[in-house]
Amino acid sequence: MVRSTDRRKTGDGRGPQQIGQVATVQAPLAASSEQSNRTTGPALIVAALALMTLAGCQTAQTSLTSASATVGSQANLSSLSAVVEQNPSDPSAYNVRGSAYGKAGRYKDAIADFDAAIKLDPNFYQAYYNRALVQRSLNRDDLAFADLNRAIQINPQYAAAYVARGNMYRLNNQLDYALADFNHAIAIDANDPRAYHDRGLVHQAEGQQQAAIDDFSKAISLSPRNSEPFNARGLSYLAIGDYKAALDDFNEVVKRDKNSYEGWTNQGLALEKLGMIDKAYAAFAHAAALNPNYAPARDGMRRTAAGSTAAQG
Repeated sequence: MVRSTDRRKTGDGRGPQQIGQVATVQAPLAASSEQSNRTTGPALIVAALALMTLAGCQTAQTSLTSASATVGSQANLSSLSAVVEQNPSDPSAYNVRGSAYGKAGRYKDAIADFDAAIKLDPNFYQAYYNRALVQRSLNRDDLAFADLNRAIQINPQYAAAYVARGNMYRLNNQLDYALADFNHAIAIDANDPRAYHDRGLVHQAEGQQQAAIDDFSKAISLSPRNSEPFNARGLSYLAIGDYKAALDDFNEVVKRDKNSYEGWTNQGLALEKLGMIDKAYAAFAHAAALNPNYAPARDGMRRTAAGSTAAQG
């Protein structure tokens, strides 16, 4: 595992500048500005409220595509475009529309709007953050990293930017830098389940399973409807040999997301470890039915087929 040995202790943006390919965006778009008392039209206020699940509910939203489909609908975009036309000097109007474009997958248009917002207000840190999320979706990681650094430089208390940057570090195995960012985010906002979940993933990658379990448990207490921390905690329980606790967590995963082939596969792993071969085979088979290309599910079926009466029948 490649990791940095120099832990960054401040939010000044220093640290590794070369960021490789990362997965999809792990943070919500910020839809409105908190920096000034800008005058906006009623339509913009309504639009901003429609996007509050992106801006203010960081406990529930985890990606550009996780908000309501109405946010990126053509009707909503048309309304937001009308607001921009009526308020061409208001950076918030561009930022809100850019957020909707990001939700709709119109990344080029989203970046153009965030560029416009930043040109109008060079200190609009939410626009830098939003643009970073879109750049990550486009695998332009150096640009995303630069935007997150700028957002943090403008507002060192902006926890969401630390979480987003921490995930860039984590997904590139720069775990010390990731841990520093997640610690900083939690120090700013002790009620952000995403920060605890993602810090738990760092502990898990470092083999510190009990610390990971503690963080996942905290994330669950803050956002009990989210299946991700249950799945992650279950994996840590598997790693320490607590197969019953792991099974309980994976049961919660598939209860919350019946289409989670990873959850069904992990449930099968826990059942297999507990010697419940028939049930394990059924879980693996269910996962394989959901995703026939998922190798761990197929491998699990092969391992348990001989001992399963269902497979033999």
